[in-house]
Amino acid sequence: MKNGFFSSLPFRLLLGLLIGIGLGLVLESSDQTIVGGAVLNIVVTAKYILSQFIGFCVPLIIIGFIAPSITRLGQNASRMLRVALVIAYVSSVGAALFATAAGYTILPHLNINPNVDGLKNVPDVVFALSIPPIMSVMSALFFSVMVGLAAAWNNSENVTAILEEFQKIVLSIVTHFVIPVLPFLIGCTFCTLSYEGTITRQLPIFLIIIVIVMAGHYIWLTLLYSIAGAYSGKNPMAILKNYGPAYVTAVGTMSSAATLSVALKCAEKSVPPLRKDMVNFGIPLFANIHLCGSVLTETFFVMAVSKMLYGVYPEPGQMILFCLLLGVFAIGAPGVPGGTVMASLGLITGVLGFDENGTALMLTIFALQDSFGTACNVTGDGALSLILTGYAEKHAINEKETEDAARINAEI
Repeated sequence: MKNGFFSSLPFRLLLGLLIGIGLGLVLESSDQTIVGGAVLNIVVTAKYILSQFIGFCVPLIIIGFIAPSITRLGQNASRMLRVALVIAYVSSVGAALFATAAGYTILPHLNINPNVDGLKNVPDVVFALSIPPIMSVMSALFFSVMVGLAAAWNNSENVTAILEEFQKIVLSIVTHFVIPVLPFLIGCTFCTLSYEGTITRQLPIFLIIIVIVMAGHYIWLTLLYSIAGAYSGKNPMAILKNYGPAYVTAVGTMSSAATLSVALKCAEKSVPPLRKDMVNFGIPLFANIHLCGSVLTETFFVMAVSKMLYGVYPEPGQMILFCLLLGVFAIGAPGVPGGTVMASLGLITGVLGFDENGTALMLTIFALQDSFGTACNVTGDGALSLILTGYAEKHAINEKETEDAARINAEI
C-alpha cells in the first residue's frame, strides 16, 4: 500500500508542487545571482515547452475518448442503455450547474484577491519551441461527435475498430508521455507562482475551497438519493447504508474502475430494493459514464482558479456551455485517477480561455481531492441504479431485456 501511494499520480503531483514552491521561494531571494537567474530561465523555458506538449495532446485526447464512447453506446442503444445514458448525463450536468450556482454565491465572499501587492515579474522564455495542435479544441469536439454518431448510425465496423484502436493509442500517449511530464509541468508552474508570490499568499483560500467542494459532494448525493427514492417509491437508505466499503475503497484507489468489484458487492447487498438485473447492468456501466462528483469538483475549481489568476469569474453563458459540454466529456472520460479533468482540458482552455498556469493549477488541486470526487461518483451509482429499477418496474421491463442489455454492456 505504501509503495502504491508513493508511486501514485496524486503523490507525484503533490511532490512536484512542494518542490516547485520550495524552489520558487529560494529563487525569490537569489534571482539576482548568476546561478539563480540561470535556474529561473530554465524553469520558465521548461514550463513553456511542457505546456506546448500538453496543448498538442489535448485534441488527440478529445477524439480518443469521445468518438469511441459514442460509437459504443450508439451502436447498441437499447432502451435501458439510452435511459442509463440520459440519467448519467443529467446527473453530471446537474452537479455542474449546482457547482456553478454555488460558485457565484459563495466565492465572492471568500476574499479571493488576484491583485496581490509586491509580486515579482517572471522573465521571458529563453527558447520558445512552439508545438501547435493538429486542430482546435472545438474542432476536435465536433469531429468526435459527428464521426462517432455517423459510425454508429451506419454500423461502420471498420471505422469503429479504428476508433477503438486509436483510443488505445491515445491512452498509451497519456500513460507514457502526458502523465509522466505532469509533475514536472506542475513543479515548474508552482515554482513561477511561488517566485511571483501568488501561491503562497493564496494557500488558505485553496484549503477552504477543498472543504466546500467536499460538502458539495454530500449535498449532491443527498439530492440524488432523495430523487431516486421518490421516483422508485423505495427507501434509498436501504442502499446507501451498504455503500461504506465502496466509498472507502474509492478514496483509497481514486479510481471508479478499480472500485467496481467492491461497488458491485455493496449494490448486491441492496437487493431488494434494487433489482439484481439492474445491479449487473447499471453498476458497471455507471462506473464508466457517471462522474458527478468529479464534474462538481472541476466546475467549482475552474471558477475559483479563474478569479484567482485572471481576476474575473467566467461569464454565466460560458459556464452554462462549459457544464453542458462537460457532461459529454464525463461520459467519455476513463474511470481512472484524474480522468475527468484530463479529458476536459480542451474545454478549460477552449471555452474558458485558461492558459498553462490555469490548467496546471487545475490539474494539481483536482488531484489533491480526486479521491473524494471518485467516492462521490461511485456512491452516486447506487442512486442511479435505483432510478433504473424504478423505470424498469414502471414500464414492465422484464429481466430478459435487461440481461441482454447487460450482455451488450459487457461486450462494449
